[in-house]
Amino acid sequence: TSTNVSIIFIDATNKDKVVLIDASNLGKKVKDGKNQKTVLTPTEEQQIIEAFNQKQEYEDFSVAVSYEDISNKNYSLSAGQYFDVKIEYVDITPEEFAAKMQGYTQNLKELFKESHTLEEEIKKQLAGLKYE
Repeated sequence: TSTNVSIIFIDATNKDKVVLIDASNLGKKVKDGKNQKTVLTPTEEQQIIEAFNQKQEYEDFSVAVSYEDISNKNYSLSAGQYFDVKIEYVDITPEEFAAKMQGYTQNLKELFKESHTLEEEIKKQLAGLKYE
C-alpha cells in the first residue's frame, strides 16, 4: 500500500506492557505496476517478530509501554510518541556561528528577491486578463 499501515494485535490476556513498533524505516521500496510497495527482507521480518514476541525495545524502532503510559498519551498507539527525543549538540565557534548566520541571511535575501519578482510577474499577468 502507498499509505502508512498499522497492525494491531489485541491479546486480552496481556496485562503487562504493550509493544509498539515503528517499522517505517525498514524494507525496500519497489515498483509494482503503477504502484509502489515496501518489501521486507526475512531478517527484517524476524526483527519485527522478535521485538513483538519478546517485548524488546530498540532505539527508534520498538518500545514497550504500560497501559497507564498509553492513557497519558491520549491513547495514542503510535510508537514514535513514546521514543525519547534525542538532540545532538555540536560545539561551534562564534566565527562558525556568524558564518552560518550570514549564509542563512543571504539565502533568505535571495528568496525574498525571487518572491518579489514572482509577485510582480503575477500582477502583470493579472492586469493582462480580459473578460470577453
